[in-house]
Amino acid sequence: MDGRRRAETDRVGLGRAVLAAALLAAGCRSERAAAPGPPAGMDSVQVPGGVLYIPTGFHVNVFANENGPRFMALAPDGSVYVALTGAGQVVRLLDLNNDGVAESRTVVLTGLLGPHGIAFRGDTLYVAEEDGVKRYDPGVASPVQLVSNLPTGGHSTRSIAFSPDGLYMYVSIGSSSNIDPETDTLRAAVMRYNLNGTGGRVFARGLRNSVGIAINPTTGALWATNNDRDNIGPTTAATDSLPPERINILLDGKNYGWPQCYLPNRPNPEYASADCSTVTAPAITFTAHSAPLGIAFYTGTMFPAGYQGDAFVAYHGSWNRSVPTGAKVVRVHVQGGVPVSITDFVVGWQLEPSGSRWGRPAGLLVLPDGSLLITDDSSGRIWRVSYGP
Repeated sequence: MDGRRRAETDRVGLGRAVLAAALLAAGCRSERAAAPGPPAGMDSVQVPGGVLYIPTGFHVNVFANENGPRFMALAPDGSVYVALTGAGQVVRLLDLNNDGVAESRTVVLTGLLGPHGIAFRGDTLYVAEEDGVKRYDPGVASPVQLVSNLPTGGHSTRSIAFSPDGLYMYVSIGSSSNIDPETDTLRAAVMRYNLNGTGGRVFARGLRNSVGIAINPTTGALWATNNDRDNIGPTTAATDSLPPERINILLDGKNYGWPQCYLPNRPNPEYASADCSTVTAPAITFTAHSAPLGIAFYTGTMFPAGYQGDAFVAYHGSWNRSVPTGAKVVRVHVQGGVPVSITDFVVGWQLEPSGSRWGRPAGLLVLPDGSLLITDDSSGRIWRVSYGP
């Protein structure tokens, strides 16, 4: 599902037995079931809007308030650039006195078409809009249009990442629909371009909506979250638990299944005769319809040493599940370059048992001091998670 589509968050299932069989067939690891109520080992923190639960020793505060903040990028001067997708803007935030709160705000770009993925290479800013990618060179008035004529509509957010050698730029482009076959080969794919925008080609396909993409700094591999299909069955009971969301470690030329298959050897009902034997298995799966969006690897030193090399993922939360799920940030434990388990990191935006929400996490960014920023495009807050006395 997708960051802009509220339908980008949850789909449903054929029951736990079927899900277990699907995961076993795919050779995938599944997310640990969360205990009801505040998880053990977590503290409750009263914050504007409600209560959040975080691991003992961590703290959370409001870094800034914005209008629908989505993805972020760290500038060379330590300022934080934030894409306000709905407003068509990019803003610059700066913590002037190192108190964990942004005191300075500047609108640096406006009039954009759904800006979402933003990134710096050196002091050069790259912005992915719904229909293309632009480069903003320092001191130059007009941007350079690197990629143009990307398909619009449907899953409309575009995200970007750069290869470790700096030669290539990856752009994720979601599908135009829930489950219909695509006529445009750019869709439901991650594209790879030369850094100047030339030489574009499909790097990985069969990805319904990989909103979050990031390079694992330890291995150099490209990781991608993926929002899978909605409404796999005719009733809510038949769609609550399938198909699982996932993280994929993307490999050049591989097919990850959509729309024909939701896992290896697991065809979607609309494509019952599809051959799913060559579909590439996800690296790890988690609860259906969680709507994983942003992903960030922890490279700081503020958090305990065990967090080094792990990843965080923002779950935007489901929209059509009988028991709502998501609306939290999880920690992805990584060993040997692959994800091995998932545990809750920040929860509380979703109220139990009603499932109503007062926030929806979207983007993630590790700051130079080692703290973690979390955008919440529902409440408009940007949260900062820190660790220490």
